Amino acid sequence: MGAEGIRKVAVIGAGDMGHGIAEVALLAGYTVFLRDIEQRFVDRGVERIDESLKKLVEKGKVTKEHYELIQRELLRPCVDLGEAVREADLVIEAIPEILELKKETFREMDKLAPPHTLLASNTSTMRITEIAGATNRPEKVLGLHYFNPAVLMRLVEVIRGEQTSEETMQKGYDFCLKTGKVPVRVEKDVPGFIVNRVQAPGGVLLGCILDHGIAQPEEVDALLKKLGLPMGPYELMDYTGIDINYHAGLYFAQTVHPDFAPAKAVQEKVMAGQLGKKTGRGFYDWSQGRPAIDPARATDKVDPMDLLAVQINEATKLLEMGVCSAQDIDKAMVNGTGNVVGPMAVAKSQEPKALAARLEKLAERFGKEIFRPTRTIREGAYR
Repeated sequence: MGAEGIRKVAVIGAGDMGHGIAEVALLAGYTVFLRDIEQRFVDRGVERIDESLKKLVEKGKVTKEHYELIQRELLRPCVDLGEAVREADLVIEAIPEILELKKETFREMDKLAPPHTLLASNTSTMRITEIAGATNRPEKVLGLHYFNPAVLMRLVEVIRGEQTSEETMQKGYDFCLKTGKVPVRVEKDVPGFIVNRVQAPGGVLLGCILDHGIAQPEEVDALLKKLGLPMGPYELMDYTGIDINYHAGLYFAQTVHPDFAPAKAVQEKVMAGQLGKKTGRGFYDWSQGRPAIDPARATDKVDPMDLLAVQINEATKLLEMGVCSAQDIDKAMVNGTGNVVGPMAVAKSQEPKALAARLEKLAERFGKEIFRPTRTIREGAYR
């Protein structure tokens, strides 16, 4: 078992996630083939890795010798897919979140890679089983979901497709450990896996707050920053891209429940091309840099516990489905979001009847069935 057989890694896609994943593997001493569809994309990825490595050398976190080894030998940029995967023991795909594009890429990689090669997807929401179905080696296909920025964020969700073998899961898990990450096993292939799934109903509630005119983005962000969050939820949505939230909502609405459909306020921003930081405007104006949020504007119309309650509720759905353990939910949420504690730890302090009543009230107020309390919450089985 173990990751001893993994010596060469191919990363397919040199964009935001791909170049970061490649850097993680390079820092751990792996030979990395970094591939994209055009030379300019590959060059930009290489440039971004180099900029990051130089900073790490300056800070004394990487030796000059290791930096030179990466430049001279370990990093192998390429455009040809065959060249990228021909010698790889592990391939990590980090291309756009378009299912057909991923399936076509896996179909090609399956033909070009050696029979022993593990094929992993960095998808943040899509079912690994569906991607694996495009190959003749579904037992060797898994999810390795890194978080942005990959060099800094510690969590990697290791996802089992319906046919993924235990050996493949263990090798993926051990590879993450060897690269200094905190891997968490996702034993059932559900949309959103752990972190994005647990956070999804909170996104729905944030949309409801805007659509019902309860509070403005700055009022909610000011409230939550006062409670210690480094960034409020609407500012974070702007930072990561409102379109990312929008597409995730559409996917969850199709695969989990229609209640996850994007809020009217989110749709309007996307239609107007106001996607957040990357377009200069979203819920905030980013043209002068990060928006200044006035603490005095903190609202008293929103209870932060409501956001936690819907997260706890979704987390218990994962437990009921056998996706992972309560400890792994908290480990994933702490390492993948920067939260100090996970939802299951918070749940222990919540009286079941009060938590169930809070969720019922939210479900009635906003007409969202996904907020209804689970059997686990109603019976207090989470304590």
